[in-house]
Amino acid sequence: MRFLKNIKKTKKFNLTPYLFISPWIIGFLLFTLGPLIFSLVISFFNWPIVGDAEFVGIKNYQTMLTKDPQFWASLGITLKFSFLFVPLNIITALILAILLNQNVKGSGIFKTIFYLPSVISGVALAMIWSWVYSGEYGILNYFLSLIHIQGPNWLLDSKWAVISMVLASLWGQGTMMLIFLTGLKNIPKELYEAAEVDGANPVQKFFKITLPMLSPTILFNVITSIINAFQQLTLALLLTGGGPAGATYFYAMYVYDNAFKYFKMGYSSANAWFMFIIILLLTLLVFKSSSMWVYYEGEVSKTKKTKKKFGFLKKSFQKA
Repeated sequence: MRFLKNIKKTKKFNLTPYLFISPWIIGFLLFTLGPLIFSLVISFFNWPIVGDAEFVGIKNYQTMLTKDPQFWASLGITLKFSFLFVPLNIITALILAILLNQNVKGSGIFKTIFYLPSVISGVALAMIWSWVYSGEYGILNYFLSLIHIQGPNWLLDSKWAVISMVLASLWGQGTMMLIFLTGLKNIPKELYEAAEVDGANPVQKFFKITLPMLSPTILFNVITSIINAFQQLTLALLLTGGGPAGATYFYAMYVYDNAFKYFKMGYSSANAWFMFIIILLLTLLVFKSSSMWVYYEGEVSKTKKTKKKFGFLKKSFQKA
């Protein structure tokens, strides 16, 4: 009887843990899942916000893919920006993390300095970079003039506009730098000591120890960089407004204009869901390729256990 009572007690539903996480659940349902479902539904409607919604089926998607040249133009510009931004973002954050990982005095001050741009408003950053890139009184062209180089009008020249946006976007990567720094601190020092005993130089230690051990962190940062690249809006909206001649008219700005400038909320939702599908496919592609370049210590130990198990079975069969 005591045993049955214990079973009844264990089967009793405990509501307390759910009460603690209920604010997160309510927030997720109201501000994440709810808007997602709503945007998916209205993507099949012609909804001008102030008028009545008209069901049009997949017409928004057909128009976007076949009759809207601005869709392909903005998508191409965004892919170009992503191709430049993602590797530069990863490399710059990794270099800064390696420098800050050195045991030198004042490293905490440099961490704070490099992290500050991540907590500054995007509007403030846009104002700072508008001064830096100014063709008349910009500090960047001033430094170039010191070495007798005439700098271009960075934001008004279609050849340099995307590159200017990439450099400005690299400014706020303090979070990624700290993630890399945390990963570097978790690498066992014994690996470097063993490599030094074997005569490995710093370059060999970086490519044979640091990069393999950091590969899961690199995977995470690559995915977040791809997402951030496709969501680039604030700097382009405030610095160039999509110009010059549409050179910085990113896909996020295209979605924004359709929703809040042309009031085509249904069409804009279809644009947003297409962007979601692109990001999802790119993320799945990165995950698929990760088996070739991402190192997980747990998988190695699991493989060793599997080999031992099959080795034991092999010996058993040989004895039989």
